[in-house]
Amino acid sequence: MKRDGMRGVIVTADDFGLHERVNEAVERAHCDGVLTCASLMVSGPAAHDAIARARRMPKLRVGLHIVLADGLATSPASDIPLLVDRRGRFDDRMVLNGFRFFFLPDVREQLAQEIRAQFEAFAATGLTLDHVNAHKHFHFHPTVLALIIEIGAGFGMRAMRLPREVNGSLFLAPWAAWMKMQLDRAGIAHNDWVAGISATGGMDEATMLALLEHPRRGVLEVYSHPAVGDDTPITASMQGYRHADELAALCSPRVAQAIAQTGAMHGAFADICG
Repeated sequence: MKRDGMRGVIVTADDFGLHERVNEAVERAHCDGVLTCASLMVSGPAAHDAIARARRMPKLRVGLHIVLADGLATSPASDIPLLVDRRGRFDDRMVLNGFRFFFLPDVREQLAQEIRAQFEAFAATGLTLDHVNAHKHFHFHPTVLALIIEIGAGFGMRAMRLPREVNGSLFLAPWAAWMKMQLDRAGIAHNDWVAGISATGGMDEATMLALLEHPRRGVLEVYSHPAVGDDTPITASMQGYRHADELAALCSPRVAQAIAQTGAMHGAFADICG
């Protein structure tokens, strides 16, 4: 019986394609654990390896992890010079770039081009698009969200992550409500709650068990950043991430049992699409 009206649990790993350490962890967590989805960085340094692994795991549902900050672009740097440096890399000044996206038409034009390029790159993999989200939740930005909805319609996008966190910030609650309204209006399926924002890099077994002990009504997405090996940061922005603890949690029999005890669907975004 579903506990307290809980309808589904979706367990996702972000940054698929960022590094082979991440890709191997995704494969382990899916084959030996509770992971049902992975969000692919199509321009990630290890994207080709991630795609090859995904093709070996037909039950793993893969989505597009759109990168517009702290990562590499898909378009040539010469095509989007207002967005990236000469190496084709976005910076991490999200507040500043958010203003630029909103107020500068030339920047928005290049932003649309890059978002389209990432959808095209995902389509070229031949993988079925399960969902869409953005690195560092940049799809919270109204311009980014509008462009993803508009462009994604042409690539079969049916679902997106709603970053409305369980016990999250009251400051962000109105933004999450606004985003939910936009997704509902566009007919885009979404989770009701997400877990993993405030505990980014620390979604260990204890955190997951505590979360599942008191579930919210609706569909919960639990996302993580697993990787194999030691906890040497994969990128500068991942200082302090406990990748190994997150992988251990995803492979934990206790976590698997806790999910089963909710009585809710344990699957992917495709399973909540009408």
